[in-house]
Amino acid sequence: MNTTRFFELVTEWLEVLGVIAIVIGMVFAFTIAGRAWARTKDGASAFRTLRETLGAVILLGLEILVAADLVKTVTSTPSLTDAAVLGLIVLIRTVLSLSIQIEIDGVLPWRKALTSSPELLARAVRRSTSEPDS
Repeated sequence: MNTTRFFELVTEWLEVLGVIAIVIGMVFAFTIAGRAWARTKDGASAFRTLRETLGAVILLGLEILVAADLVKTVTSTPSLTDAAVLGLIVLIRTVLSLSIQIEIDGVLPWRKALTSSPELLARAVRRSTSEPDS
C-alpha cells in the first residue's frame, strides 16, 4: 500500500469516526436525558441535560471531522484552492463550534473558566444519576 492510499484511508476512517461519534453520542445524550427525567421528573432539568450532552457530542464530532479535513489537505497535492477550501471549512466549523459552546454555557468561552466538552459530558452524567431532591 502506498502512502497516498494510506492517508486516503485514514481520512475516510476519521470521517466515519466523526459521524459515528455524533450518532452514538446522540443516542447516549437522549438516554442520559431520559434517565434524568425519570429520576427527577423535572422536564427543564432533563432538557438542559440533553442540550449540554448533545452539544458536547456535536463538538466532539466536529473536532474529529476537522482532523479528517486537515489530514486530507496536508497529504494531498498542494494547491491554493485546497488551502482556501480547508480554511473555509475550518472557519465554518470553528464558528459552529463556538456558537454551540456559547449555547451550552450561556457565556463566551473565554469568559468561562476551564469548561471543556468532557467536563460538560461528565456534569450531565452526574446530574442524570443523582438522586432527586426530596
